[in-house]
Amino acid sequence: MSKGPKFGYVTLLIAEFYSDISLLLFTAQTDYAPYFYDNGPNSNNGNMALLNLSEDTPKGTQIYVLNGTDPEGQPVKYGMTFEPGSKEYFRVHPKSGAVTLIDELDREAQDEIEVFVSISDGLNKSSEPSTKFAIDHHSGILRIKPGETLDYEKSRTHFITVVAKDGGGIYKGKHQVMSSSATLTINVIDTQDTPPVFVGTPYFGYVYEVSSPGSEIFTVFAKDGDMDNPNPIMYSIDSGADGVFAINRTSGCIILKVNPADLRREVYNIKVKASEVSPEVKRLDFAVTTVTIRVVDLNNHPPTFFGENGPQNVFELTMYEHPPEGEFLRGLKITVNDSDQGTNAKFHLRLVGPGRMLRVVPQTVLNEAQVTVLVEDSAAMDFEKSQFLTFKLLAVEIDTPERFSATADIIIHLLDTNDNAPKFSSDFYIARIPENSPGGSSVVSVTATDPDSGLWGVVKYSIYGSGADLFLIQPDSGIIYTQPWVSLDAEVKSKYNFYVKAEDTDGKYSLAEVFVTIMDLNDHSPAFHENSLEKTMVIGAPVKIEAIDEDAEEPNNVIEYSIMKSDPDDIFDIDADTGEIKLKSYIKSMDIVQNITNHKDCTWSVVVQAKDRGSPSFSTTTVVKIDITETQLRGPLTSFLMKSRENPLQFIGLISGVIIIMVFVTVFISTIIYVRNVKSNKILPSCRIIRRKCKPRRLDDFQQPFREEHFGGKFRNEDLEIPTADNINCNNNVKVCSYRAPPSPPNAPVMPPPLPTHYRHGERGWTVPTVSASVASKTKKRSHRGKDNPVNTALVSELKLRLEQKNIANRY
Repeated sequence: MSKGPKFGYVTLLIAEFYSDISLLLFTAQTDYAPYFYDNGPNSNNGNMALLNLSEDTPKGTQIYVLNGTDPEGQPVKYGMTFEPGSKEYFRVHPKSGAVTLIDELDREAQDEIEVFVSISDGLNKSSEPSTKFAIDHHSGILRIKPGETLDYEKSRTHFITVVAKDGGGIYKGKHQVMSSSATLTINVIDTQDTPPVFVGTPYFGYVYEVSSPGSEIFTVFAKDGDMDNPNPIMYSIDSGADGVFAINRTSGCIILKVNPADLRREVYNIKVKASEVSPEVKRLDFAVTTVTIRVVDLNNHPPTFFGENGPQNVFELTMYEHPPEGEFLRGLKITVNDSDQGTNAKFHLRLVGPGRMLRVVPQTVLNEAQVTVLVEDSAAMDFEKSQFLTFKLLAVEIDTPERFSATADIIIHLLDTNDNAPKFSSDFYIARIPENSPGGSSVVSVTATDPDSGLWGVVKYSIYGSGADLFLIQPDSGIIYTQPWVSLDAEVKSKYNFYVKAEDTDGKYSLAEVFVTIMDLNDHSPAFHENSLEKTMVIGAPVKIEAIDEDAEEPNNVIEYSIMKSDPDDIFDIDADTGEIKLKSYIKSMDIVQNITNHKDCTWSVVVQAKDRGSPSFSTTTVVKIDITETQLRGPLTSFLMKSRENPLQFIGLISGVIIIMVFVTVFISTIIYVRNVKSNKILPSCRIIRRKCKPRRLDDFQQPFREEHFGGKFRNEDLEIPTADNINCNNNVKVCSYRAPPSPPNAPVMPPPLPTHYRHGERGWTVPTVSASVASKTKKRSHRGKDNPVNTALVSELKLRLEQKNIANRY
C-alpha cells in the first residue's frame, strides 16, 4: 500500500483468513465452522481487513467491531492474537466483538500493525494465515497450491492481501520502493460432497397406554450437508421396528401400527435412514440415526433380584462369626430391578430375619439399585448359637395398585473363631477327703467346656494358690489328686483352698476356686492330765478330772466319763459329761466315812474311764486317789470355796466383783452426802456483812437448783463467794478447826423466801446477812401456783430483807 496518500494514519494489515473446521461426528451430524462477514475495507464492522487508523486516536477508543455468524446458529466468540514478540495494541471483547485501542500509536515508529482475528462456536474455530494459495510474482496470477483443496464445509471464504511493489529508485535523495496493497475475497462454491445431517439428536419417543394404531410417535428431521445446493431427503426405517412402527418417507414421522397391549417390549431402538435424492430420483449419500421409543406405564413387571449370572432368588455367603459392626457383607452381589417406569418402578427393600443383626441399604429404590447388607449386631452372629443364618429380602412396590413384590433368601454360613474362654461348670468346687488318705488319692474332678470348635475347644487344666502345693491336677481330665508324698492330718490343718485354671490353645482362660476339707477320723484316744491323778475332796464338794481327745471334730473328740472300779465300792458318783466326782448322797460326815473304811488316812482310789464317741470308739483309764476331809465351816460359802480350789479363776472373779461393788457404793454415798451439804448447810458470817451483787438469774434458777450454772458437772460451788471473816463457829464446812468459839450471839431471823420467778434482772441484788453460830433454816419449796399474789410476796420479802440489814448494821 502507498504511504504517501495515507499520511498521518496507521494501516492495519489483516492477513488472509481461512476457516479451520473440526468435524464432530455424533449420530451422523456435521457441525460447520463459523465465519466473518466481508463488509469491505471502509466498513467499521466485519473482518477488520485493511483498517486505517489515525495515530492520534486516544487510548481506550473502540475502533472496530468484529462481526460473524455460525451456520447452525450457535453463539460465537471472538479472539485476537499478534505475532510473537510484537507489541499488542488492541483487545477484543469475546462476545460483542468490540475492538479497543489499549496503547498509543506512533506512525513514525510503526506504520503497519498485523493482527490475527478468530471466530469460534465452541467446537470449531476460524483463524492462522492461509497456505492454500500462491501468486506469480511477475504475472500476478493467483493459484491454488499443489496438493491443497478447497472445502466449502470447512471454509466458505478466504481473504488474501496482495501487495504490489515497484523496482525502487531515488526519491528526495533517498532510495525508496513504492508499494500498494489490495484485499482479495475468495468465495468457495458448494458442491454435492456432504451426506445428510439429522438435526436435534438424540431422538426419544414414547408410546402411552392411551395410544392407538396410527398414532404419531415421533418425527425426525435431516438436511443435506451441502447447504448452498441441497438435495431432497427421503426417510426409511433400517431396523429395530419389529413390524410395529412405520415412518413417513417425506416427513420423517414415525407411526404406531398396532395396539399398545400388543407390544412385547418396553424399549425399541429403531434405526432411521435419511438419504439424499437427486433430480433423477437416485439415492445418493445417506445418514443413519437411532430413535429410542419407550413403552410407558404398563406396570407389568414386578421387582426382580439379580445375581452375577442373571435373575436369582437365593444368595449364599460364608463368613466368620462376629464381623465388625457397620461392615457390609462383601460376598453378596445383589441387584434389584423393576423394569417399569416412574412410580410403577418405585419400591421398598426390607430384610426379615432373626433379631436385628443386619440392615439393608438402600431402603427405597427407583428402577434399579445395588443392594448392600450392613452388620448391626455383631455379638448376635455367633457360631456357637447358630452355624447358619437365614434372612428374607423383600422388595414391595409402593404406589401401585398391584403392589407387586419379590423375595430372595440370604443364607449365611458362619465360620468359627476363638471368641470364647473355657467356662467351668461351677464357680467353686467343694471336696472332702479323709485324713490319713494315701498320697495320690483322688480329691475332686473339675470340668470346664469351651464352645469353640476344633483346637480352640481343647481345654488344659492347672492349679495354683497358697494351698495348691499339696495337690496336683491331670491337665486333660481335670481330676485333682493329692501329691504322692502328702500325709493329710485334720488335727494339723483341716481346710485348704486354691484356684484351678482352664485354658485353651490361644491362652484364653477362666478360674474356679476349690475348697478341700480334711475329714477327721477317730485316730486319737482320750488322755488325762497328769495332775488329775490325786485329788482332795471335802465332804459335800465334788472334785473334777479332765481328759482331752486330740481329734479335730465331733463326735470323735467328745468324751464320756465313767467309774470302772472304786475302793471301797459304790461310794462315788461321776458326771458323764463334766467328769465331776462326788460322794454318794448318804455320806455327809467324816464319821460315816470312817465307818466305811478301816484306814485312818481316808484316801480312796477310783478307776475312771474316759471314752470318746467316735466310731470305732477309743477309751483310756486312770486311777484317781481321793483324800477325804471335812471342813469346820458350814454353809454355801464353804461349799463354794471348796469348789473354787479346783478352779482358782472362779474365786479371783468373785473377789474382783465384790471390790467393784464396794467402790461403786462408796462413790454413790459420797456423792449424795456432798450434794446434801452443798444444798442445805450454809454457814453464816459472825462479824461483818459481805455485800456483793448477785449475777442475774434465769427464770428456772429456783426450780432447778442443782443445774451446772450453780455447781458445775460435779456440784461445784465456785460461784459462791467465801466470806473473808474468820470462821469462828467451826461449822461442818471446815475440816480442821483449832479456834475455840466465843459465846453464841442471838439467833438470826429466819431468811426470807426466795424471790419469785418474775424477778427482774435489772433490780439491785443483796446478799443475806448471817450471824455466826447459826444455821439458816431450810425453807420449803413453794409452788409458783400458790394462792398468794406473787407481787405481794416479793414486796414483803424485800421489806424483811432491808429490816434485817439495818438491825445488823446498828448492832455492829
